[in-house]
Amino acid sequence: MELKVLTPAEEVTLLNKLQLVNFINEHIGHNKDSREDIKKAIDYALNPYPLAGGFILYYEEKGEVIGVALLNNTGMQGYVPENLLVYLITHKDHRKKGLGRKLLQKAMEMTSGDMALHIEKDHPALAFIKEMGFENPFLEMRLHKEG
Repeated sequence: MELKVLTPAEEVTLLNKLQLVNFINEHIGHNKDSREDIKKAIDYALNPYPLAGGFILYYEEKGEVIGVALLNNTGMQGYVPENLLVYLITHKDHRKKGLGRKLLQKAMEMTSGDMALHIEKDHPALAFIKEMGFENPFLEMRLHKEG
């Protein structure tokens, strides 16, 4: 099992991006994002513009992705956390083995400033996320506009 790190400074191939999109799309669970939205998050994380960017951590085993942590820099601080953990996903055959913990710990080491994430209130990983130090001081509400 090998940890790989992708940053805006890295040369990332289209094939590598497609591999990550496919993995996230397949293993994201019940609240799927579109493949296009997953690609946008990847592109944003790898954007070299100073107020964008982030990084992607992923584990590979025998050439296959088995876990991903994708963080986007928000370009803000204080009133909005500097980092957004967009995805923390492990392969269904590798869950409950500490892989998500390793990815999240490494992501926490690599970031400066606060980190936010979005998780459903009934998500099976909610207790783990709280155990890792995340709190829920706010209720997020969204207005979805048509068109």
